[in-house]
Amino acid sequence: MTVQDVRAFNRFYTNLIGALDYGRHLYAPYTLTEARVLYELAHSADTDAADLRADLALDAGYLSRILNRFEEAGLIERAPSAKDPRRRRVSLTERGRSAAELLDERARDSVGTLLGGVDPGARPRLAEAMHTIRTILGDPRAGGEGVGRAEVVLRDPHPGDLGWIVQRNAALYAAEYGWNTEYEGLVARIVADYAEDHDPHLERVWIAERAGRPLGCVMCVRDDAPGTARLRLLLVEPEARGLGIGDRLVTAVIDFARGVGYRDLVLWTNDVLSAARRLYRRHGFVLSAEKPHRSFGRDLVGQDWRLDLHTAAE
Repeated sequence: MTVQDVRAFNRFYTNLIGALDYGRHLYAPYTLTEARVLYELAHSADTDAADLRADLALDAGYLSRILNRFEEAGLIERAPSAKDPRRRRVSLTERGRSAAELLDERARDSVGTLLGGVDPGARPRLAEAMHTIRTILGDPRAGGEGVGRAEVVLRDPHPGDLGWIVQRNAALYAAEYGWNTEYEGLVARIVADYAEDHDPHLERVWIAERAGRPLGCVMCVRDDAPGTARLRLLLVEPEARGLGIGDRLVTAVIDFARGVGYRDLVLWTNDVLSAARRLYRRHGFVLSAEKPHRSFGRDLVGQDWRLDLHTAAE
């Protein structure tokens, strides 16, 4: 099988679905993506915006605009998630459920028309072929391991991952905190120092990955103080937060540092990173010093945190 085989199938099926749906105005007055969002909400008892974004592989800003339009039209309601207060639960109103049911009815009619042109004897083979494609390509509803539900693994960096660490740190901290390229330069120097000269027995990098996509990272490197390791560049992608990835990355650093004989584990962060500070405190780190500073284009308060690995083990 070649890439061209897949692309040829995609072109055929896209044209087929386009003629089937838009030719009959199936999704009017909604776009195809809006109809997909309505469908997912109608078939899930408890969905939040992060789940929708992952399941439908949508850009966060694009999904937010759709949900805002739906809310203005009285189709959905949003409230804090019962599973995680940091997330927003999305549910259909009665009006939204009626709209979703109408779309579903039109979809069934259109697909029925399509199947009406298929020889009855060929329909079982068609159904099996569709199921096989979904299973092999990872649809969890067909029994496959869906990309959105695949297990998160921690692994060593592959070629290109160190560059990804620099890029994602720079992009995320600029987007979330307004930090300038001074921070990107700092991260680049940290990563370059590790790449050029590190002791694999005493220093390590972890990449959190799901279905081939990196979702987080952390580093453990030697500190200047004897017997001390330093945790650096902990990062979790926004869409993967709330999955326990940060906990797993910090635990990996602590276990590694203790296992190779370090006595202390230290880190430097800033007070605006409240979620990270809660995570460190949960793992036994203690704030040892803090100092205001002007860096990355912002007035910040830098903080030093320390974990006694022997005490923590006991």
